[in-house]
This record gives sequence, C-alpha cells and structure tokens, in this order.
Amino acid sequence: QVHLVESGGGLVQPGGSLTLSCAASGRLRTIDSMGWYRQAPGNQRVLVASIIMRGGVNYVDSVKGRFTISISNDRSTMSLQMGSLRPEDTAVYYCNAKTSWGPVEAPSSSTVWGQGTQVTVSS
Repeated sequence: QVHLVESGGGLVQPGGSLTLSCAASGRLRTIDSMGWYRQAPGNQRVLVASIIMRGGVNYVDSVKGRFTISISNDRSTMSLQMGSLRPEDTAVYYCNAKTSWGPVEAPSSSTVWGQGTQVTVSS
C-alpha cells in the first residue's frame, strides 16, 4: 500500500510562486508513476504534470514553462514548483500514484490519491 499526503497550498497573488509537496509512504518500490492533478469547482479533475519512474516527464500545455515536477531519489517526496501563477490555476490540487506489483504473468495494480490541497490565485 502507498499513502499520499499533500501540503503547501494557499493563497497567492497573480504572478506569484508556490511549491506543493506530496509525502509518500508505504511500498514505494511499487510506484510506476506519480502526478499532480487539479480540479476547479464544476470541472473535471485533470492532469497537470506527471513523472514516470522509468524516465519521462509530462505537462499540460497551459503550465509548460511555468511548473516543474520533481521527485526525490527514494520516491518519498514529490514536488510541484509553480511560478507565474494565474487565476485560472485556482483549484484543488491532488497528488496521484500508480502502482503495480506481483509476478509479470499475474500483476496487480492500483491508483492512489492524496486528500488534496487548495491553491487560490487572486489579487
């Protein structure tokens, strides 16, 4: 099992910066990928940025050049560094992990979510 806890959300003015953190615990070796999602009121939860353990980073077009995702070597901490924030970045941000384990001929998998942290960009 993997457990995720987000922190770092808050109120920031447009153009400001904020860094979110996701603390992961449990069976970290089972993590295949991790990512940050966000959900604004009345909207669907969408992927913002993701990192694949075997290599690779992805960003939604609207945050490219402004956000940076990173993960510690032991996979215990994932961060989202956000800069040049805009009001449309306002949302609840969720940490996500996709895991897999067991033999290759009979694998098991799961998707794990954190509780979410509110980010509000407003003047």
